[in-house]
Amino acid sequence: MCSTCGCDGDGHVISHLGQQDQAGGQLHSHTHGHGHHDHTHSLAKSHEHHPGSRVVQVEKDVLYENNLLAERNRGYFEAKEILAINLVSSPGSGKTTLLERTLTDLQGDADFFVIEGDQQTTLDADRIHATGAKVVQINTNKGCHLDAHMVMHAMQGLKLSNNAVLFIENVGNLVCPAMFDLGEQERVVIMSVTEGDDKPLKYPDMFHSSSLCIINKTDLLPYVPFDIEKAAANAKRVNPSLEIIEVSCTTGEGLSQWYEWLQSK
Repeated sequence: MCSTCGCDGDGHVISHLGQQDQAGGQLHSHTHGHGHHDHTHSLAKSHEHHPGSRVVQVEKDVLYENNLLAERNRGYFEAKEILAINLVSSPGSGKTTLLERTLTDLQGDADFFVIEGDQQTTLDADRIHATGAKVVQINTNKGCHLDAHMVMHAMQGLKLSNNAVLFIENVGNLVCPAMFDLGEQERVVIMSVTEGDDKPLKYPDMFHSSSLCIINKTDLLPYVPFDIEKAAANAKRVNPSLEIIEVSCTTGEGLSQWYEWLQSK
């Protein structure tokens, strides 16, 4: 998770105060993104806030707070009968293209809303906005995942209607997003045939926690050494109940199965 991969979530800001403590050390303050507290101490003192075994406790606390907010999001979705789908993948799987095709092809079938997660830029949000769907961008800066707190604030900007469909396009990463419950009803992992067919075995948490796996870019199968049956078998080894749909957003092959899956939810 983030404390080991170097990602610091929604921010850990250090502000130097230009003041000295009684020992002559420089004072500065910290703001911690997940804990929402700040404090001051001397630069002359150690920056090791949670040495040794305390690190384990901090990780538990981060997920505990996130899970409480995820339950709050889930309750909101259930009360308004909103279908919330968390789209997760590694970079370059075609996640945004799949979303563009879906929003265009199903336009008028439901009220669609989108939360876009990226480290920088609004490029993907601009593409989604062009389809006519309402979209909010979350830039995580150094963060490599969305969390329930970010989603809660993004929903306030979207003003979701009853019986709507909310797509949450997570940051491209198969590690940290697996650990953060956003309150969604469904988690859909997307992989493409330009990746390795062993990805489900290398990143099992993501495939284990998803209900559907979409294998995208099948039109490229004649040109890449991707064994689609082996990929599906590997995914089933990790999660026997995982549903699998093969699609090409370029040719449209398999998209009807994806749309039927959405309608069944």
